[in-house]
Amino acid sequence: MKTASANQAINGFGRQIAGIRALDAPAKRIGRTVRERVGAGTVKDVLSGTWLGHSLHPVLTDVVIGSWTSATLLDLFGGRDSDGGAERLIAVGIAASVPTMVTGLTDWADSEVADDSVRRIGVVHATANSLALALYVNSLIARRSGRRGRGALLAAAGAGALTAGGWLGGHLAYAHGIGVDQNVFDAGPEEWARALPSEDLPSDKPKAADVDTISVLLLRRGPRIFAIHDRCSHRGCSLASGHIDNGVVTCRCHGSRFALEDGKIMRGPATVAQPLFDVREREGWIEVRRAN
Repeated sequence: MKTASANQAINGFGRQIAGIRALDAPAKRIGRTVRERVGAGTVKDVLSGTWLGHSLHPVLTDVVIGSWTSATLLDLFGGRDSDGGAERLIAVGIAASVPTMVTGLTDWADSEVADDSVRRIGVVHATANSLALALYVNSLIARRSGRRGRGALLAAAGAGALTAGGWLGGHLAYAHGIGVDQNVFDAGPEEWARALPSEDLPSDKPKAADVDTISVLLLRRGPRIFAIHDRCSHRGCSLASGHIDNGVVTCRCHGSRFALEDGKIMRGPATVAQPLFDVREREGWIEVRRAN
C-alpha cells in the first residue's frame, strides 16, 4: 500500500506540472525559435542522434549525472584527499552539460507543439537542470577559492535539483514517449491482411490504409506498389500527408526523409527506419504483411 501511495504521489507531481498553463506562452516562443534556428539538415541530424540510431540526449545525460553525482559522493565519503577528484568531476559535468541541454532542447521543441503536457513538463525539466548547473558552477568556484564546505553544500543542493530534473526527464521519455521509436509496439501483421481495394489506389497518389491496428502508407508507381509504416518513427506524424519525390517521402512535421524502397532513413531527425511491408494484389485487394 505504501508503494502504491508513493507512486500516486510522484505521478501526481507530474500531472500537476502538466497542468500549469502559465508555462505555455514562454514555452511556445522558445520552441518556435529552436525549430526556426535548427532546421532539417546535418546539424539537426547530429543533435537528434540520427547517426547514433537513437536519441543522443540520454547518452549525454549519463555523463553529466554520473560526474556530478560522483563528485557529491566524494564530498560525503572521500575526505579531503578527494577534493581534487571532486573538482575535476564537477568540471567534466559542467562541460558536458552544454551539449546535453542543446540536444534535449531540440528533442523537446519537436514535441511540444502537439502535446501541452510535454511543453510544460519540458520547461520545468530544463529549469531544474539549469538550476543544477548554476549550483555546480558556483560549487566549483567556491572550491577553487578555498571554501570547501561551501562548495560541498552547493553541490548537495545541485544534486537535489539534478534529481528532480532527472525524474522529469524520465517522465517525458517513459510516460510520454519522447525520444522513443513511435512504431516499436506496432510492427504490423505477420500474415497477409487486406489494406485497400486495388481500385482505390491510383498511380502516384500516396494513401494511408488502416490494417488491423496500424496505418500503412501505400504508393503505386507503375507496376509496383510500395508499402511502409505510415506513422513516422520520429514523432508519429502521418507520412501519407508528406511530400514524395524520387522514391523518398518527407515528413511534413519535422522533415525526416525515408526511402519507400526499404524504409531507411535518408535524413533525420528520425533515428529509426520505417517498418517495411511486403505487398501484393489478390482478388481485387491490396494486401500487406510485415517484411521479414
